Amino acid sequence: MGSFYVENFGCRATQADGAAIERQLTDRGLSRAGSASEAEIVVLNTCTVTSSADQDARAAIRRIHRNNPSARILVTGCYAQRAPEEIAAIEGVSLVVGNSHKHRLAEIASGNGFVPLGSVVNASLSGASQASAAQRAPIVVEDIFAHTELLAAPVFDSDNEKTRPNLKVQDGCNNRCSFCVIPFVRGRSRSLPLGEVLHNVDQLVANGYKELVLSGINLGRWGRDLGRDVSDSIGRARFVDLLRAILERTSVPLLRISSVEPMDWSDELIALAASSPRIAKHAHVPLQSGSDRILRLMHRRYRPWHYEDRIQRIHAAMPTAAIGADVMVGFPGESEEDFEQTRAFIERLPFTYLHVFTYSSRPGTPSANMQEQVPVQKARERNRVLRELAAGKKNCFQQQFVGSTLRALTLTQISQGRTEALTDNYQKLWLQGSLPPNQMLTARIHSIEGEALVGEVR
Repeated sequence: MGSFYVENFGCRATQADGAAIERQLTDRGLSRAGSASEAEIVVLNTCTVTSSADQDARAAIRRIHRNNPSARILVTGCYAQRAPEEIAAIEGVSLVVGNSHKHRLAEIASGNGFVPLGSVVNASLSGASQASAAQRAPIVVEDIFAHTELLAAPVFDSDNEKTRPNLKVQDGCNNRCSFCVIPFVRGRSRSLPLGEVLHNVDQLVANGYKELVLSGINLGRWGRDLGRDVSDSIGRARFVDLLRAILERTSVPLLRISSVEPMDWSDELIALAASSPRIAKHAHVPLQSGSDRILRLMHRRYRPWHYEDRIQRIHAAMPTAAIGADVMVGFPGESEEDFEQTRAFIERLPFTYLHVFTYSSRPGTPSANMQEQVPVQKARERNRVLRELAAGKKNCFQQQFVGSTLRALTLTQISQGRTEALTDNYQKLWLQGSLPPNQMLTARIHSIEGEALVGEVR
């Protein structure tokens, strides 16, 4: 019936969406091609969190069309939701499907004539494969805030050695950070019901996976949209209740929590993460800025002192845990004093790594119209300063483990008779010898090489 290839851009949630799209297409009898150049249908599942993400998608469209001009290129995801007409005008695009209809993409792509009322712009779906460079491709998109579907399937850490499946259990966001376009392309916060979560976890455990990563756009808000009657007898539907239910009702060996906002790291959640040997000792807590003034301009819902309190409580409860943060530099109006407050704030907290981003103006967000845009070169220099600070913190954190033992999961074999693994507390580990993937083991650490620990199986 044809072949397809899905190329994903962006975050774990997008990767999970892409896995679900692949499942849709294979369920309809299409076969997975080895590359975009070999496929009859190419699905680009896009990101739009920065202007660079948009550029990457446009470059991919042009590359695929050049290398495989007969392929039908279907563009979906966040960029497709935000700027469908912009994408539809690019030569080679056959169809644009927003996040609002991503859950029916295979139905649309398979040519069954699915035409949602009031949502097709510029052409009929039946003419999608005939779209030429002289006309815009058909568009299927609706108001994302009317969207209630949650598209997800487990996505794995590696295409070659399937390990550490990511399970998206939440999508969308009710926050309105002034720099962020995500709520406008993913919609309101919505949760995967508990029964479906447990079913997915059970299936992954039955297939032998040792570590499972729970992910979402605003993961800590899981359950807030679920009423008591659909919470499957857990009493309340909060993220900490979801974790307890997974631990009590499944046999997953290790559960890793991806990014959770600071206000959702309650004392109850911290205590559960610290006390359970089946929850990885790892906390990723978005920060964005250490300046109270900038946090207010960003419309973030916490102040620096609140954030610091949460980080110190996490560290006190789990002294060997990896603690990471997202930090943005160059937000409009960020002065030298604001940046120095951020730098000093990060320096005194027990972070073990940072994801540092340079501000990117997003159309339609309040920050795009703010005055005092920071020059790009100045923002890049601030980015460099924080990355160097983070590298020093990571090295200090890793030094304490030389001579000790850590639990780790093998990922994939690398050159020179080594195997790459990931420790419980989120450290890259190179083990001596060639070991099969997806094996939970204990390793003795004897040195550090670059940014990785080096050790051997105990």
